[in-house]
Amino acid sequence: MIAKLIVGKSFGGCVRYLLEREQSKVLDSAGVRDYSIKAIIANLNAQRKMRPQLGNAVGHTVLSWSNEDRDKLTVEKMAQHSREYMEKMGIKNTQYVTVLHTDKKHPHLHVVYNRVDNDGKTIGNFNNWHKSRKLCREMTERYGYHLGKGKAKVNRQALKGNDRLRYTILDALKDIIAKATTWKEVEAMLARQDIGIHYKYRSGTDEVQGISFEKDGVKFKGSAIDRKYSFAGIEKQLSENRAIGITHSTTESPTLADQIREVLGQQEQRSETYEAGIGLLGDLLNMPASIEPEPDPMWRKKKRKQEKNNQEESADKTLKK
Repeated sequence: MIAKLIVGKSFGGCVRYLLEREQSKVLDSAGVRDYSIKAIIANLNAQRKMRPQLGNAVGHTVLSWSNEDRDKLTVEKMAQHSREYMEKMGIKNTQYVTVLHTDKKHPHLHVVYNRVDNDGKTIGNFNNWHKSRKLCREMTERYGYHLGKGKAKVNRQALKGNDRLRYTILDALKDIIAKATTWKEVEAMLARQDIGIHYKYRSGTDEVQGISFEKDGVKFKGSAIDRKYSFAGIEKQLSENRAIGITHSTTESPTLADQIREVLGQQEQRSETYEAGIGLLGDLLNMPASIEPEPDPMWRKKKRKQEKNNQEESADKTLKK
């Protein structure tokens, strides 16, 4: 069991989206006339007027179960789980309508509720994401439903909006944190994927207290991406990477063309070095090697001419004697 939390401004748009389809059914409701779409919208809007300054008065939660739980679930059980979830999340004393959708393979339902309660007070949403995740896991284990094996199985292609951005950051961090050893490397590699990084400092100090990531103008706390991507979690992984001797260049892997140019450049450099006086064997062994210089092609002619002159001089001296 998992939950997706949404807040919005328009009850009309939300309710019509949920109910203007054949594969939808109202399972449960409170404080609204659930016999027509117009009546539901009118009731919700009437109560929100008790707190007109609250722009995002629409609360919308999607509760989903694994397809493997289909045989264990009934419509009654899903409605019961929905009420339990709302109660423990503090969504009470307010209007709501619970709608079952059967357009997907996995069982799921939608709860639309008024964040302006029956007394005109606001139902808060501070830290709801963490609270909801913990509650969903608790209920999943208690009722014996299928426990997902992690975010790796999430269908990225089906994600939209903030979920798509969050998983984009998640996948980037998973790859980067496995290779990086310093925060500068993390920042550089994230920047290449247009992901920003922001540090939260303890008041009046330069001590980092938290971290968040930004993609397309949307920020997520590190722990909201995944618990291991909090500042402390990443710092621990970087330290472990340094301890085991991981090294990483912040440049991208070279293309095939770059590798070919590098090899050709090395060969050219080796040729130039050889011509400068380093022998091939010395190059391979990384040791200097002496090369005898090639003789001057005019040297032999000069030598023969000198020898001939010497012989003539010697013959003249002999004749003079």
